[in-house]
Amino acid sequence: MSLKYPQPRKDESSIDEYHGTKIADPYKWMEDPDAEETKAFVKAQNDVTSPYIEKCRYHKKLNERLTEVWDFAKYSCPFKRGSRYFYFMNTGLQNQSVMYVQESISAEAKVFLDPNKLSEDGTVAIRGYAFSEDGEYFAYGLSASGSDWVTIKFMKVAEIKDLPDVLERVKFSCMSWTHDGKGLFYNCYPSQEGKSDGTETTSNVFQKLFYHVLGTPQSDDILCAEFPDHAKWMGGAEVSDDGQYVVLSISEGCDPVNRLYYCHLETIDHKIKEKLPWVKLIDNFEAEYEYITNVGSIFTFKTNLNAPRYKLLNIDLQNPEKANWKDLIKESDVDVLEWAGCVYNDKMVLGYLHDVKSVLQLHALNTGELILRFPLDAGSVTGFSGRKKDTEIFYLFTSFLTPGIIYHCDLTKDPLEPVVFREIKVKDFDATLFQTTQVFYSSKDSTKVPMFIVHKKDIELDGSHPVWLYGYGGFNISITPSFSVSRLVFIKSFGGILAVPNIRGGGEYGEMWHKGGSLGNKQNCFDDFQYAAKYLVDTKYTSANKITINGGSNGGLLVAACANQQPSWFGCVIGQVGVLDMLKFHKFTIGHAWTTDFGCSDKKEEFEWLRKYSPVHNINVPEDGIQYPSTLLLTADHDDRVVPLHSLKFIATLQDTMRDVKTQTNPLVIKVDTEAGHGAGKPTAKVIQEYADIFAFVAENLKLEWR
Repeated sequence: MSLKYPQPRKDESSIDEYHGTKIADPYKWMEDPDAEETKAFVKAQNDVTSPYIEKCRYHKKLNERLTEVWDFAKYSCPFKRGSRYFYFMNTGLQNQSVMYVQESISAEAKVFLDPNKLSEDGTVAIRGYAFSEDGEYFAYGLSASGSDWVTIKFMKVAEIKDLPDVLERVKFSCMSWTHDGKGLFYNCYPSQEGKSDGTETTSNVFQKLFYHVLGTPQSDDILCAEFPDHAKWMGGAEVSDDGQYVVLSISEGCDPVNRLYYCHLETIDHKIKEKLPWVKLIDNFEAEYEYITNVGSIFTFKTNLNAPRYKLLNIDLQNPEKANWKDLIKESDVDVLEWAGCVYNDKMVLGYLHDVKSVLQLHALNTGELILRFPLDAGSVTGFSGRKKDTEIFYLFTSFLTPGIIYHCDLTKDPLEPVVFREIKVKDFDATLFQTTQVFYSSKDSTKVPMFIVHKKDIELDGSHPVWLYGYGGFNISITPSFSVSRLVFIKSFGGILAVPNIRGGGEYGEMWHKGGSLGNKQNCFDDFQYAAKYLVDTKYTSANKITINGGSNGGLLVAACANQQPSWFGCVIGQVGVLDMLKFHKFTIGHAWTTDFGCSDKKEEFEWLRKYSPVHNINVPEDGIQYPSTLLLTADHDDRVVPLHSLKFIATLQDTMRDVKTQTNPLVIKVDTEAGHGAGKPTAKVIQEYADIFAFVAENLKLEWR
């Protein structure tokens, strides 16, 4: 299928100057999503892409197969609030998971909140929730069309009845009730010019912390903290386990560092009437301090202070000098402490990562001593519930070949024995037909990088298998084993292989691994990913023209940069909601928060890093008659995290660069979804449609045969 691409206007006069260097920005006009010209360009691109994908040989078959395999019941861990238990469940193809309530863990479940009833097309999703301490009131956030903007509503739990309170202009918010149940802390942004529906690009700055008293209008809410001298600061509040303190964690970007203030509510007689008298416990951005629990004035924090793999630290608020701080659980020599929670009054559950596989342990709160290591297969703990007042815990285990097992452990019993509470099953899926291997390959600088490889058992290593190579590599985020029916369709239907390298920039080995792939070291991410592909070719799993690279958001940046740098190493590029204009990303919505990982073109040294790999600015015709890989970009009109202008500018530049290159027959296309955002809360129907489009495009361009 030969494609005729749109020819958008190139504004040759649009030139930006960075530290004496002039950089052309001919598609700058695409930064206005409401301009008729931008809308026409989006429509023209969709008018090329949609018919192309619909004509792909396996599009209909993939849609049917994905719908069929997606239709299995999915459950979250149950959790206790007050005297009741709650959990989320999706019967299979519901657009949004439904929240259920039980009077006891064995009682019949009733529907508590069904977001599917809030919109006809399933595009209204629950985004955050919080119960009052006694479990009688429920606050929940709703997001429309995938936007980060949230509206908070309230319910009376016993009656399952909505209350009239509504909170607007909420984004990146905490939700924490005071223990008297009178109200909760939340964050919102000042009113801005123009719209706030997720299709705008306005920068999100000057977030404020408010306290809402139940039964009063939002206009009466009490301002508890603001930072007028620091536009990027964001402060989330959490009420301590004992209800005596409010802990304020202040961040200014995505780095794992924060300031930490607190207010002892006794000093204001537990009456919140004005800005709180915050005590500044930590007043710098040198490390991360995450509140875990407290016993009186002794607070336990998870921190990376002089501990890149994290540890637990005790600080006594009555003797807060640094010399008095005490390690409760020291940093592990090899494992990364990912999270911790206090349970059954004086115990702690700790979640570690060992070579990208979850480890779950129970420790004593007063001494830090190890009590028990929970038995786990190689995979991920992706759900956990249990609080200080609870006598039981639930945890959800998953892996590449395990849809999900929910375990329950009664902490009052001796010995402690986790039992299977519920197993998630996929019909016609036999895990014994597949295998998962973890390898450690050498990157360009000889750093050893782990990679998971999943495929059918007993395949012949003859270089013939199509590979789905997925990566992220940023923001201290660890990509751990997860179950995906869509990827299994690729493996089963096309004899495919899934490969997931844990490249630098992520958190798989702690802060050193993160820093090894951020700021001036960002090229390490791209090298690690490219060398994963090289390993798969060298070991005869596949050939370069059979490799599809895929990533979203920061991973969208990854695959675009790799395609620019090594176009002959890949057959197909699937870039979802990518950050692609590295010189301007900080100017839109919450982009300013990412400068902690990327740097910022406002600074000369950082501009020099960014211009070397910024995907929009590094598109060239490949040498020696090599084609640019078949490329499908995906973005959405309500993505107010990574705004669509990144993808629009990239595809316009790519199509323009390759337009008259006779050897370029591989398609270079984009699909812009409507009523959708960055990905969170996306309805099941849209997810299935998107994966049918993606795999049909890949099968067509890699000439795959259905098996």
